[in-house]
Amino acid sequence: MAWLVLGIAVITEIVWALSLKWAGTQATVLASAVPITLSFVNMGLLALAMRGLPAGTAYAVWTGLGAVGVAVLGVILFGEKLNPVQMGFLGLIIVGVVGTKVFATA
Repeated sequence: MAWLVLGIAVITEIVWALSLKWAGTQATVLASAVPITLSFVNMGLLALAMRGLPAGTAYAVWTGLGAVGVAVLGVILFGEKLNPVQMGFLGLIIVGVVGTKVFATA
């Protein structure tokens, strides 16, 4: 169950970070409220996941997959660029997350 909650937290993290970019292009109360609300949801989910997972494992997976997700969706949604070296290093993050999950005790 903790891994499922962590997965939802990762998705929320990605949406939160992308909402910050969106909020920077809008001058509305909604554009400001979305990332603020998502940050509370995000932290709550991470804290809930940490009840069943070691803090280091949960945080490493959350930040790693969040970073990769934001980078990939930044390319898709905002036309941002990634060069092959950057893509290789993002791949290494994925390898690290998979290794963290495979060798996790929880």
